[in-house]
Amino acid sequence: MKHTVIYDRENECFRVHLEGEYYAVVRYQFFDKAMHITSTKVPEVLQGKGYGKIMMESVLPMIETQGFKIVPVCSYVKHYLDRHPEWQHLRA
Repeated sequence: MKHTVIYDRENECFRVHLEGEYYAVVRYQFFDKAMHITSTKVPEVLQGKGYGKIMMESVLPMIETQGFKIVPVCSYVKHYLDRHPEWQHLRA
């Protein structure tokens, strides 16, 4: 199932539609030409159901397409990247 991703440049975040009225949010800031991912959030009612993985699998291809490099400040993003070597090329 493909999830809709909203790239909200003005608010420095990505929103990933999960189900119903629920969205995951990935927040970032740009420093030194790199996207520093500062936090991620999956709604509490959906936690523990694999939506964190869905969030990352939805956002990383968009980041790659935009040509950005990332610095994983958020512990979840660090953990995800450590477990998925196919995304290492995005690290700044």
